[in-house]
Amino acid sequence: MQLPIWTNTATLDGFIDGITTTAAPGDAQVALIGSKPLPLDEMPALRGIFRCGVGTDNIPFETCQARGIEVCLPSEGTVDIIHAETANFAVQRVLEMLYRDLGDVESWIKAPRPFLGTRRVLVVGTGKIGSQVAAKLNGLVEVVTYDAATNAPDDLALLLPTVDCVTLHVPLNDQTRGWVDAAWLSQLKDGAALVNTARGHVVDEAALLTEIESGRLVAAFDVYWQEPYHGPLRAFHPDHFLMSPHVASTCSTFLERLADDFRAFLNTLSSQGVPA
Repeated sequence: MQLPIWTNTATLDGFIDGITTTAAPGDAQVALIGSKPLPLDEMPALRGIFRCGVGTDNIPFETCQARGIEVCLPSEGTVDIIHAETANFAVQRVLEMLYRDLGDVESWIKAPRPFLGTRRVLVVGTGKIGSQVAAKLNGLVEVVTYDAATNAPDDLALLLPTVDCVTLHVPLNDQTRGWVDAAWLSQLKDGAALVNTARGHVVDEAALLTEIESGRLVAAFDVYWQEPYHGPLRAFHPDHFLMSPHVASTCSTFLERLADDFRAFLNTLSSQGVPA
């Protein structure tokens, strides 16, 4: 008998053959999840959780341990791909923000712009992804970094008014939820850009909306407060709020390796006595 699998993500659609998913959480023995909430209280038969990504803010580890639910994250090789491709994508978004005003094709008007080498980019969070972003941007722009683990809190206030673009690479936790608020954003200079490939909830949505509505800031987001995102900022896509559908890590190599990891997890559950 095949394991009943409940999922709240389309990440592996087309990459896993021969599995059956169930829409009923109460019947599921395995949960294949993305970044959306997990209704664990509705899943009495659950034996395993597989997370399609590196974020773990939606996994209640203590509850899982108490209930004997196995939690599986992507393998080390898959995580390396996630980190590298997310960094690549963030760099692309930063460059797109810095090159956003090129002129007009219809009138053939060419907009003058500053030399890229004089632009200043702040990388916030220098972990596995942020450190790669800083290294990849180095040599193209002037890179400055901030990380709460290594910088004094006052350092951020000194940096924000000096940069042309900020790219966020921090986890979502109690300290970072809503951290980028109205006061934080107000320190950025007029015309600055905010890139977010981390978590939507790190940024205060209403505060960002105020800045985008005023035309003072622009932003490029790959992550949101609800997904799919249909909130008020969507009205400003693509000129002032550039959107992508949470695809920073979604290259085919990552998906193929993730599918292999999930198959291995199902085999592990089977070897532990769970029918597969």
